[in-house]
Amino acid sequence: MQNVISRRKKTVREIDVRGKRVLVRADFNVPLDEDGAIADDTRIRASLPTIRYLCERDARVILCSHLGRPKGVVEERLRLVLVANRLSVLLDQPVVALRDCIGPEVESAVAAMNGGDVVLLENLRFHPEEKKDDPAFAERLARLAEIYVNDAFGASHRAHASVVGVPEHLPAVAGLLLEKEIGTFARILEDPERPFAAVIGGAKVSDKLEVLDNIISRVDTLIIGGGMAATFLASRGYGAGASYVETDRLDAVRRLEERATERGVRLLLPGDVVVAERLEAGVPTRVVPAAEIPDGRIIADIGPGAADEFSRELAGSRTVVWNGPMGVFEIPEFAEGTRRVAAALANLRGTTVIGGGSTTDAVVRFGLADQMTHVSTGGGAALTMLAGKPLPGVTALDDAGTP
Repeated sequence: MQNVISRRKKTVREIDVRGKRVLVRADFNVPLDEDGAIADDTRIRASLPTIRYLCERDARVILCSHLGRPKGVVEERLRLVLVANRLSVLLDQPVVALRDCIGPEVESAVAAMNGGDVVLLENLRFHPEEKKDDPAFAERLARLAEIYVNDAFGASHRAHASVVGVPEHLPAVAGLLLEKEIGTFARILEDPERPFAAVIGGAKVSDKLEVLDNIISRVDTLIIGGGMAATFLASRGYGAGASYVETDRLDAVRRLEERATERGVRLLLPGDVVVAERLEAGVPTRVVPAAEIPDGRIIADIGPGAADEFSRELAGSRTVVWNGPMGVFEIPEFAEGTRRVAAALANLRGTTVIGGGSTTDAVVRFGLADQMTHVSTGGGAALTMLAGKPLPGVTALDDAGTP
């Protein structure tokens, strides 16, 4: 992927971290339940190898992350102390949660650290300067450390201060998670074991069009599901009932199908779908042919026939990347299509890559995450890589071979 990763980036294993102050940009943007507790600690667990690597070498580990969308002001429910508490349990050592991410008190706390200690800075997005990539804010963060490690794949598509600003001031390398994420996506796009299939779902074609444009030249099979199937069906002249159709994307979809035909790519749309009047729990549902969606009905999931066909197709693949659910899986009535695809991938003898975001949420919910080759921690970053575009947070790191 010459246009995505033009040069290999230096990793934390290629730099001397012993006894050093190391600022680690992690991705602790975990989902919270209604009571404000952590609903899923997958992203926290994913950061453990890098943190343990540093602690074992007596580095003084300064973690930083964002959580939620506080819009530049302090929100008590989005403080990172809950993440620090969870990390303390997982690491079996204290993780001190600081009350800010910059300033004299933070600098004093960092100065008092011993080798192997871990502190967690407060939510970066409590400061509006973070999202603005403010140079002064980045410099104040960098002042805390001697080395910068980016282990936040899920934030690396953002040109924020902690992602692209800090590397301007410090030796900057990739953490173990970031290295794994980049390597996984690069391998499946550069040299996949074939047949190679992509399963793309979600609500809108416009969210995935760049991915579809890039991946159509790389895959042997492209499977389309989710609400975005309505636009594909409409491009073939079928009615979509009350489903959302992106009329401004119909020509783009037709061109995509033409490219698939020219390249011999098998493009599968659902032959049947589950429809309902509203996307709500408890509403009556029907399974109908995709070409015969009744007026007033919305596509809520792929149908059982489509799930069968997709599963058979996937069973013959050796590499599969999946981004976007097949339906509104958060509602039990509309979850079966997504569950069936997840189960097909879990049983696959080959490489299965789950492209982050709601797709990761789905395989975790169905208890199948451990049966996948790789479950990405970053939805937006995964989409950026699948679209063949560079990640600003990776570009900002030191190239391998630099002193």
